[in-house]
Amino acid sequence: MNEPMSRRGTGEELEKTELDLGFIPLTDCAPLVIAREKGFFGQQGLEVRLVKETSWANIRDKVAMGILDGAHMLAPMPLAATLGLGPLAKPMVTAFSLGLNGNAVTVSESLSTRLRERSGGKLPRGLAAAQALRELIQADRSEGRPPLVLAVVFPFSMHHYQLRYWLAAGGIDPDRDLQFVTVPPAQMVGRLRRGAIDGYCVGEPWNSVAVREGVGRVLATGYCIWNNGPEKVFGVTEEWAEQHPRTHQAVLRALLEACRWLDAPENRPEAVAMISRGIYVNAPPEVVRMSLNGTFQLARDEFPRSLPDFNVFHRYAANFPWRSHALWILTQMLRWGQLVEPLALRGIAERVYRPDLFRGAAAIGGMAAPTADWKWEGARAGDWQVASTGVRLRMGSDLLIDGALFSPADPIGSLVAAADPALEAWRAANPPWTTTDQAAIAGEPPAVAAGES
Repeated sequence: MNEPMSRRGTGEELEKTELDLGFIPLTDCAPLVIAREKGFFGQQGLEVRLVKETSWANIRDKVAMGILDGAHMLAPMPLAATLGLGPLAKPMVTAFSLGLNGNAVTVSESLSTRLRERSGGKLPRGLAAAQALRELIQADRSEGRPPLVLAVVFPFSMHHYQLRYWLAAGGIDPDRDLQFVTVPPAQMVGRLRRGAIDGYCVGEPWNSVAVREGVGRVLATGYCIWNNGPEKVFGVTEEWAEQHPRTHQAVLRALLEACRWLDAPENRPEAVAMISRGIYVNAPPEVVRMSLNGTFQLARDEFPRSLPDFNVFHRYAANFPWRSHALWILTQMLRWGQLVEPLALRGIAERVYRPDLFRGAAAIGGMAAPTADWKWEGARAGDWQVASTGVRLRMGSDLLIDGALFSPADPIGSLVAAADPALEAWRAANPPWTTTDQAAIAGEPPAVAAGES
């Protein structure tokens, strides 16, 4: 068994030892909870107070204003804040991914019944569900029905981009065909129960709560939409990271220990008991357990399915802040109209996502880290390996639901609407990489990778 990482041996004092770190009551806040409850923060000389917030806007604003030192954040949030998308423009960075996957798309019982009736009595799932939803939307429009209302947790979130990606893959135009609203995660089930919304994309345990109460059914998991896609990160302001480099490294080391502990199956029961408490997620342990025990229940009258990668906290280099993840997120911001003026996206990704800082923390603990900052996304259907600072690291599938390949070497060319003349200025600002630059991408080029998978 690996020994815990310690601040002893670093030879340097921390700039700050008492920290306030924010979180939203979701299953994937677990790394922060475990780091505190199991003493991993303490081993690094840190006294951490975890502060529960009710909305992602609170998280963003309080970190930006310095009320919180850092926080459990949506993966797109540091990018959006740095770009000034929203009321507060504040450069932020992340050097740590808190895990992969963890979301699902849940719809009301009434909507699921309508989909089942249009699908021969069997509720479709995954891509088939999006395609069935397209047909239902078309029928509703012809009958003069109002558009369905779907909720997301925040405009700049993986939930938002995954939901839109899934809908578009099924032939739905999200902006024309649907109405979107923003709802804090813990309020999703209540809104669904009251009929205020028809469905949502959210993290656990709020899909399982709807299933358990019989008010919703899951149509697609985040893993189904993007196998092992990014979800949450640990974020701080750029200024805070520059002023507290040793403290930042200490936090990263503690989170690495916590995520390694979390991914051990024998530790999941203890993790469930900790994070389900009222001061954290405040949900019944049997509900929190549903996504953490390697299975997931899509409906109350269905048996749980085996989904061992529904929440991945450490394996597959899950904690590494891949800049290709950042670049994919930025292209989705462009695709859905959140970015208007052409920008050099690579520079933004490199400024905000900081794998160099991650490698520093991993090295002290003797943990391997990928040597590349980028990888092809959507290229692998099964396990593969990536070169690292130690042994080669095992990686998981990274397929996208529509079978698309995302190339960090040509982000604009990877967009569905790449041929759109309106993107000409974006192509000029983001030209394809040279062959030399492409050599920095992990794994084989896509043509080779596709043949191997």
